[in-house]
Amino acid sequence: MNEHLKFTRRNFLATSGALSLSFAIPSAVLSQSAKKLPRNLELNNNLDSWIRISSDGKVTLLIGKVELGQGTVTSAGQIAADELQIDFNRLNIISGDTFEGPDEGTTAGSGSAPGCLPAVHQAAAEVRHILFKMASEKLNVDIKALSVSDGIISGGGKSISYWDLVEGLDLSLEATGEAELISPSLHRYIGKSVPRVDIPAKVTGQPIFVQEIFPEGVVYGAIARPPTYDAKLISVDLDAAEKLPGVIKIVRNGSLLGVIAESQEQAWAAAKHLTNNSNWEVKKSLPTHDGIYKWMENYKSEEKILVEEGSQDSSNLKVLEATYYRPYQMHGSIGPSAAIAHLGSDGIMTVHTHTQQPFGDASAVAEFIGMDKEKVRVIHTHGSGCYGHNMADDAAIDAAWLASHSDGAPLKLQYSREEEHRFEPYGSAMMIKTKAGLDSKGDITVWNNEIWSTPHSTRPSGQARRALSARYIDPPMEMDEPKDGGPPNYAAARNGIPLYEFTNKRVSTHFVPAMPLRVSAHRGLGAYANGFAIEAFINELAVEANADPVEYRLRYLKDPRARDVLTKTAEMFGWDDWKPEKNKGRGIAFAQYKNLQAYCAVALEAQVTRRNGKVRVTRIVSAADCGHLVSPDNCVNQIEGGIIQSLSWSLKEEVKFDDTAVLSSDWASYPILTFTETPPIEVELINRPGERYLGMAEASQQQVAPALAAAIFEACGARLRQLPFTPERVKAAI
Repeated sequence: MNEHLKFTRRNFLATSGALSLSFAIPSAVLSQSAKKLPRNLELNNNLDSWIRISSDGKVTLLIGKVELGQGTVTSAGQIAADELQIDFNRLNIISGDTFEGPDEGTTAGSGSAPGCLPAVHQAAAEVRHILFKMASEKLNVDIKALSVSDGIISGGGKSISYWDLVEGLDLSLEATGEAELISPSLHRYIGKSVPRVDIPAKVTGQPIFVQEIFPEGVVYGAIARPPTYDAKLISVDLDAAEKLPGVIKIVRNGSLLGVIAESQEQAWAAAKHLTNNSNWEVKKSLPTHDGIYKWMENYKSEEKILVEEGSQDSSNLKVLEATYYRPYQMHGSIGPSAAIAHLGSDGIMTVHTHTQQPFGDASAVAEFIGMDKEKVRVIHTHGSGCYGHNMADDAAIDAAWLASHSDGAPLKLQYSREEEHRFEPYGSAMMIKTKAGLDSKGDITVWNNEIWSTPHSTRPSGQARRALSARYIDPPMEMDEPKDGGPPNYAAARNGIPLYEFTNKRVSTHFVPAMPLRVSAHRGLGAYANGFAIEAFINELAVEANADPVEYRLRYLKDPRARDVLTKTAEMFGWDDWKPEKNKGRGIAFAQYKNLQAYCAVALEAQVTRRNGKVRVTRIVSAADCGHLVSPDNCVNQIEGGIIQSLSWSLKEEVKFDDTAVLSSDWASYPILTFTETPPIEVELINRPGERYLGMAEASQQQVAPALAAAIFEACGARLRQLPFTPERVKAAI
């Protein structure tokens, strides 16, 4: 049975009541067979690396995934509380600490729901099973006769608490996979919108962001960035910089120049002085933002065929072709990246950072500063979010490098806005060529799309050579040649294979390993551009076939869950009853993230001002299927947030650069969507009790651009295939 949950920013489902139940019964939530451990638990199978019970009535849950504003920490807590059958408020949750808890890799790719949450389910079930066995022995009551309510195990007129069992409790055991999960019908927290644990501190202004934490005795660091990526330092006057106000020390390694000062402003001033007053060798080698697509197409690349089914013979068919373009785009974190590092008297380097991969950063930091990995502790700390690889990892490495020269004082480093804008790793530019053959009925009988893209991930992942500063030290750490991701997640080709069932289909990539601009993981990797190309082309083909775009998609969309979200979105929008108005249009698009995570469709209405080309989106609706819902409000947050960010990408965002350097250095030269430009958004979730959890953090980005392109075309007849849809491009196309 499917449950439809309707949200308009922002309503919560209340949680209430206590629950007492008999010992665990099988659950279908994870489709998990006995003794088959979830992947993240299999890789970290000691139970005490996940859960600890204290005699004071508290339970500590440890996870390797981190909080980026997506609610993962709270969701994991909901699962642990339900499986352990304790009140949620008993939980203390530690996430992303390399000295405490499991290594769950990078928090990315909508991987927390399908990766972390099943592991917490099973780990908590195993701990509960151990506690029940201990209670059975202590109370001399058959284990099947026991029940539990908020950690109090009862049976045979006797009771004992988890906390009473701490003495003698040994959780340094490996998970077996034999403990059964509780039934979904008995969930107290799963499926409810429990208030997120990170919100109170944020809304009351407590200093939990790394940017606003100032340890006692802290000094401040800054990096003197070269004027361009490939600039080489020829000469520098360090003595003059060391005499500047507040400067404690100048640190140099090759072309890498660092400053340690008494305040952040003084560190920035000294770094700027070093950049401006040093002699640099500067190259002119960039293809420019206007020339990037031609450069990509001409660059030597190897074609990789991802799908080839049937024939590409389009004889006797009407052939349509279109090419779609996505520029380099920033993460655009509102707060520039920062980190705090401290080399303690115990020889431990502790780094507080908002990285998405604490364990990877620990290894990279250790390599960069020449320490043993076991002596580097990385602790995830809240920071400006990005859903991808911004400069958080660079800040962690730079701060640790300077802290190793700060004579034992904790060191805080925060980048300037210009530094973050010009040197962060961007989302890759992409070009997608599409081609289709239509028969006399307008049906698609032949489909082809070819994808050109530069790399999509250069996260450190334990490798210091991927850090920005690594290229400037002496000798430089040479970047390894980036690789494209393969199935099922892909990278450049993420969501590049249409979910539609076409009889004859071919999809290929032309991966370009070179990087004119620094690039890395950007929310959704290639999914945004590929979704734009596929769905925009489907909309164009529907027009050519004189067909309704919803009905046209349903001809080829056979997955019932995909059909459900598409038809639900159309229903929410009032698609069949919509009346055309002058200069207004509508559009719709669908995708399943990675073709294996959450399903999502988006429909929107837009208005175009013909005299200046300005586009204003007036309304957006979306239906999504995220599998078995843990926290409905968290899911809605992710769908809404993805829509808003994608709308900003689609209307405004493009990194500008000439043959020498990046020109987008502030919010004026790289504008983003404002609050007043954000339309009303309505989201409905299709709950699938008993189905597996589906990642949803990147489920709604790829639908916005094609839906918007269709709406603009309907409003004014302008066919746009190059992102973003700026007023200049719209006006030129009218």
